[in-house]
Amino acid sequence: MKLASAISSRPWIISLLIGLALVAWLASGMIGRSLDETPTPAVARVTAPQIDLEALPVQVRAQEAELVGQWVTVFGRSAPARTVELRAETDGRVEYIGLGRGERAGEGKALLRLDLRDRAARLAQVEAEIRLHEEALRGQLSLRESGFVSRTQLAETEARLEASRAELTRAELDLANREIRTPFTGVLLDRFVEIGDFVRAGDVVATWVDNTSIIVTGSVTEREAGGLSVGAAASAKLITGQEARGVIRFIAPVAEEATRTFRIELEIPNPDGRLPSGVTAEMRIPVGERLAHRLAPSLLTLDSDGRIGVKTINDDYEVVFNEVEIVRSEAAHVWVAGLPKAANVIVVGQGFASTGQRVAPSWVEPDTALAERPQ
Repeated sequence: MKLASAISSRPWIISLLIGLALVAWLASGMIGRSLDETPTPAVARVTAPQIDLEALPVQVRAQEAELVGQWVTVFGRSAPARTVELRAETDGRVEYIGLGRGERAGEGKALLRLDLRDRAARLAQVEAEIRLHEEALRGQLSLRESGFVSRTQLAETEARLEASRAELTRAELDLANREIRTPFTGVLLDRFVEIGDFVRAGDVVATWVDNTSIIVTGSVTEREAGGLSVGAAASAKLITGQEARGVIRFIAPVAEEATRTFRIELEIPNPDGRLPSGVTAEMRIPVGERLAHRLAPSLLTLDSDGRIGVKTINDDYEVVFNEVEIVRSEAAHVWVAGLPKAANVIVVGQGFASTGQRVAPSWVEPDTALAERPQ
């Protein structure tokens, strides 16, 4: 009773007892967990080994520059050397067709023929009129000295004779124009009439092409055009895989306003017609030779200014960055100019070597060197 009375008269004692109980409970939990669990060690910070920049191991290949041909590459399209539309020069109905589409023929082959109609009769009529006027003229000439024919009558007869002769020429041309013939050796691309069709003078009846040679047309830049000339030899590779050689027959004297490029035409002989027209083609035009090094594309790198270059080493085994120009590209290699004629090219490890850094080179043979970074 006395204890209860003392506690009730001093409430801070209750707070103290509650605090002591809470501390004891928390302590019992920490001790239990420490007995059941193994403490986790702190994570160690791993530091990458430092590379010895004073002697970075690299592989180096010694090589000499070679003379390599330079080409201007132009993508274009092939086309026949000539294409013409054949038109009827007189009226008539088609009565004969001599060639089908795709057939080849030489110059002067009858492509089609129109019916005769009244052309033969008109020709005979004109010939008779000419004979009549000739007889009349001879008679008047014999009577002129006797004064029975005036000079005016004689002039009228001569005029009628010349008019008949002109009419004869027109009739003969009209008769000859019944047949539409091939203008040159080539192939019939298309025909727009069949037997029985009626055509008028001026109607297009067929399209005839000269594919005994083909023309590959493309465009070159302002810089490339300066090194080209008419008559220069060049080659072309068609999308079909066929390759052929020819000569440049035309270079536009004025650049196209929109693209600032010059049109160029390469003429290629095609006597047997094996090269197709209207397909994509790649022209390769030689423009000289230049000293260059043959390298794998992976050896090309960029400096801080964005220039393309190749890393080599000098006599002090220091890395040198050489700005280069790509002279020619091939499937697996590139030819570059800008390196010394004799160069020690870093072929393995160039990605880790900095300009001016000393390296420890190991030399490799040109035919076995692999241009790749170490794995």
